[in-house]
Amino acid sequence: MRVSTTPTPPAGLPADLLASAVGRNPAAPLLTYYDDATAERIELSAVTLANWVAKTANLLQDEFDIGPGSTVAVALPVHWQTAAVLLGAWSCGATVVDTATEDYGRLADIDVVLAAQDRLAALADAGEDAVDIDLLGLSLHPLGMGMADYVGPARDFALEVRAQGDRFVPYEFPDPADPGLRIGELEITLAGLTDAARELASRLGIVAGDRILVDERTAAEAGPVAWLLAPLAAGASLVLCRNPIEDVLAHRAEIERVTATLGLRIEGVRELGRPG
Repeated sequence: MRVSTTPTPPAGLPADLLASAVGRNPAAPLLTYYDDATAERIELSAVTLANWVAKTANLLQDEFDIGPGSTVAVALPVHWQTAAVLLGAWSCGATVVDTATEDYGRLADIDVVLAAQDRLAALADAGEDAVDIDLLGLSLHPLGMGMADYVGPARDFALEVRAQGDRFVPYEFPDPADPGLRIGELEITLAGLTDAARELASRLGIVAGDRILVDERTAAEAGPVAWLLAPLAAGASLVLCRNPIEDVLAHRAEIERVTATLGLRIEGVRELGRPG
């Protein structure tokens, strides 16, 4: 009898929520992203998002030595690539810092910063605290192109992530009791993120098969447990709208077969967290 010597990853991690989505229906739309300022629409299946997450995690682990005990700052807007970055960092076992990372004096304990291109100049000028910090810049281009007209110290996420593997295995499996998210003085463990996601999904009334429409403002205010992890925990999919044009949201909800909204009121569509 052959006995496997491959370590078993611990359960109860944010990455498990995505793995469950892949197991349920790998090809179904999981995250659909709109930006009405650019007429952009991107649709990711569960397996496509998992591929981006694996590539991101491999990049962080192999090029930046990110693993358990590391701290990753994310200076990104609500975006489909932000979902991949967050889940990639958590797959490595890192703590994500949700803060205005370009503020002076707040970079001392950060290992790597992933930032939108328009925030890189402030980060690069953040004084002595930023000297030993790696910067990864994201153009957030809809076609995945790299940063244009950039000559600073940041490495280009779009160019670097393409060369990474489609499957991620951590060198050291994350400890569910390690911190996963730090917001100001609040710290949530990796396991606490999944527990909070499940609890919030139940409290909001998210059910399996829901297709949830959420706008950028609501998502930014509610945080990644609400807009990203809670739908994953419940077996729901997401329609994420940046720079939304209010007049098109009802039609978008119809064509995307939205069953519920978060922070939005659309006639005939259930609003999460509100009775009736």
